[in-house]
Amino acid sequence: MSLTIDDPQAVALPSAPRQAGTLPERRVLARRVLAHLGNSRWTVPLALLLAWEIGSRVGLVPARVLAAPSAVLTTFWSLLVSGELPSNLLVSLARVATGLGIGVAVGTGLAVVAGLFRRGETLVDPLMQMLRTLPFLALVPLFIVWFGIGEVPKVALIALGAAFPTYLTLFSGIRAIEAKLVEAGRSFGLSRLELITNVVLPGATPSFLVGLRYALGHAWLSLVVAEQINASAGLGYLINNARDFMRTDIIVVCLGVYAVLGLGTDFLVRLLERRLLAWRPTFLER
Repeated sequence: MSLTIDDPQAVALPSAPRQAGTLPERRVLARRVLAHLGNSRWTVPLALLLAWEIGSRVGLVPARVLAAPSAVLTTFWSLLVSGELPSNLLVSLARVATGLGIGVAVGTGLAVVAGLFRRGETLVDPLMQMLRTLPFLALVPLFIVWFGIGEVPKVALIALGAAFPTYLTLFSGIRAIEAKLVEAGRSFGLSRLELITNVVLPGATPSFLVGLRYALGHAWLSLVVAEQINASAGLGYLINNARDFMRTDIIVVCLGVYAVLGLGTDFLVRLLERRLLAWRPTFLER
């Protein structure tokens, strides 16, 4: 027996409206967010920062040992607004630019001489291979004796750190040029100078750019040590003063600036690589 409604005015009751964000939908959304965070490159750094901040707030990480991220950000803004950070940053940038320019120029010149000429290799390469095994940071006392405690030893240390990676990579790049390319150039009637400028040096450009990236890394490392030599300005000067007063927040700010500068200069070299190596088929396939 079936139940029927004979009243024509009777209408069906409307179904209850569906609530947005039901439990299954929330679970799906949460899974998507977690999956996105799991695939993100920022997951681990953000998790470490969060743990660092929580540890600082509950007292597990005292400020004298390591300042909290919030305190570091506050100090960064204070140094930026006061002009103390920009002025010292410009001094450090000038030192790196000068030392890097000298080191890359010297390393490039020696690599060209040793890579193109057998006699040049005999004279230059053994000395460079011998010097590169020395811990150049241990030369700081000798540089102080030679050049004093002014700007010269700082720039010289940075230049020395940048010269060796430039020399090693460019020398290997020149020697790795395929002989058939040189023979092809000779068959077209190119002179020795034209072979060097049109075949050898363009072929060694990728190696030079790799060396430049290594040189930048060594330059920033050398700057950290060089600015410990009686510096009156620069990021190292800020770090030394902060160390004396146990200001770990300032130390972390300066270390962060070092890291950002290293990453930024490496990015600039990669842009230069894209422009200079656009003609290479292997580069276009990337």
